[in-house]
Amino acid sequence: MAYKSCPTSHGVQSDSPHSIAPVVGDFLALLPLFPLDVVLLPGTPLPLHIFEPRYKEMIGECLANSAPFGVVRALEEGVAGIGCTAEIVTVTKEYPDGRLDLIAEGRKRFEVLELNRERSFLRADVLMVPDEPGSAAPEDRARAIQVHLEILSLAGAVQDLSAADQSALSFHLAGSLPLDLDFKQRLLAMRSESERIQAVATYLESILPNLKRAAKTREKAGGNGHAG
Repeated sequence: MAYKSCPTSHGVQSDSPHSIAPVVGDFLALLPLFPLDVVLLPGTPLPLHIFEPRYKEMIGECLANSAPFGVVRALEEGVAGIGCTAEIVTVTKEYPDGRLDLIAEGRKRFEVLELNRERSFLRADVLMVPDEPGSAAPEDRARAIQVHLEILSLAGAVQDLSAADQSALSFHLAGSLPLDLDFKQRLLAMRSESERIQAVATYLESILPNLKRAAKTREKAGGNGHAG
């Protein structure tokens, strides 16, 4: 579902009609923003190659101050209204010209209140988005884990939940798969783990049949000597 930008938000698009909710988190002023064609979820790794001068400047300041930056989905008009802070975990390579390869990881969700364009890179005043109290039902968790396992098995991958935050398992399950960005953005905006885990299970169940058919087609093509 699409929502028009609010004139007072200066290029920020609301992700849901519930983006302004009674659950209030901490305010953070002038968080550096990195608009990307991705939806970063808490706990999800994000490899980045930093090459634009403005982002070399931004990341350099984050490294110097051990500070986070915010990842927001870039849209045709502005940015998504809900994003996720990213912590730089490690710099994997530094180039002579100042470019960087690094691994960041999603940390906390935020709502963009006001964009600031005074620097070469985008910044924003943001409000952290906490979860509502409560946890997902065991049967919903089991259902989501099972369908996630089936999807990974089709790709020959192994499910490993050892590092997952059990209070936010939905983000781990969704973040480990290349899912539709609109779905991930909706998931990011949900403030209930119970609601999220049900949404993940339902979404994964909806795409599983097509994935199974595609896997069978690849097997048949491989058996017949055709290119996959």
